[in-house]
Amino acid sequence: MENQKDFQKWNDKKQLLHYSNRDIYFRKGEIWWCALGVNVGYEQDGKNENFERPVLVLRKINRHLALTIPLSSKLKNHPYYYQYNHEGKLFSAIIFQLRVVSTKRFLRRLGFIKGEDFGGILEAVTDFLQGIQRNGPA
Repeated sequence: MENQKDFQKWNDKKQLLHYSNRDIYFRKGEIWWCALGVNVGYEQDGKNENFERPVLVLRKINRHLALTIPLSSKLKNHPYYYQYNHEGKLFSAIIFQLRVVSTKRFLRRLGFIKGEDFGGILEAVTDFLQGIQRNGPA
């Protein structure tokens, strides 16, 4: 049996985020708690009352949008999970779940990722996208 998801509670929270008037200042390489919400199927969900999950900002698209990758404390031996060390603890960047988000979803800044880890994650994203180009449609 699949876990029950509280789509209505997320919908209420999402409306509050949408109508908020906060200016968020962010840069690539920053890690943010982000309200990813309740999602469909196997898409990465947020947790807790804010439906939040840490994300890494890969690219600032404009002042309202960012290309991000969800982060996890779960480690998986999978080609699209990039493991990195942050403050003495191992984490994973979930490469195949990269997505564009509104900065209205950003809740609070956690800090920066180390340069070598950021480079490794970018390389993993590039490999993932080049794999799509090489292999064509699934």
